Amino acid sequence: MMGPAHSLSGAMAWLGVGAAAAAADHAMPWPVLVAGTLICAGAALAPDLDHKSATISRAFGPFSRILAGVIDKLSSAVYNSTRGPRDRRRSGGHRTLTHTWIWAVLLGAGFSGAAILFGRWAVLFTLFVHMVLAVEGLLWRMARVSSDVLVWLLGGATAWIVAGVLNEPGNGSNWLFTDEPYAWLGLPIVLGAIVHTLGDSITISGCPMLWPLKISGRRWYPLGTPSFMRFRAGAWVENRVLMPAFVVIGAVSGVAAGLLTP
Repeated sequence: MMGPAHSLSGAMAWLGVGAAAAAADHAMPWPVLVAGTLICAGAALAPDLDHKSATISRAFGPFSRILAGVIDKLSSAVYNSTRGPRDRRRSGGHRTLTHTWIWAVLLGAGFSGAAILFGRWAVLFTLFVHMVLAVEGLLWRMARVSSDVLVWLLGGATAWIVAGVLNEPGNGSNWLFTDEPYAWLGLPIVLGAIVHTLGDSITISGCPMLWPLKISGRRWYPLGTPSFMRFRAGAWVENRVLMPAFVVIGAVSGVAAGLLTP
């Protein structure tokens, strides 16, 4: 799928988690619901950092372009060194390492660990990165006609405001993990990356999300829906069916989360 659909699916997923958490008597304070939705929307773009033309690879100027090149080479090296007997050798790393659930969990754990160890500045960095990505994904067309600096300023201002709100007593810094402030920050990051892989699994290429499990002699087996149900990224089914569905499901979930919160 393309960037806007990935971001919308991430936002929808966290709003769904918010509704489920409220139903299970672990309701999110509203700042956690809002912040998590934006983080998850941004994180749903993260797996494509292995592709130099992806939204995330352009989002932070030269830094993200250089990082995308490094991740591409790392992914390619991991793929070729772990491939199964039926996996073909590859020269590029797109849709390999960063499109696995192991990568998603490690990424989320890393951001949570940084928040626990380094406190406010790590929280601000996490929020800034994902706010910028959320703007790039959810406001894709408008973000593309503006300058990167304006998007960074918007992301930075949003991160500063959200961090200040979350830090107020009762607003969610200790949600779910009462003894470790902001430990929950990794959850929407993991979820966003997983939702991205699920979105890619319904496109023609599929997605090797379960690496390193061997399936039919392949470590990098591209899981997905039956072939007749798949489509090309950016096709009409993505823009006219899936994206409106993500908006509706997300809105219903958000309302449900609000109504179920005491």
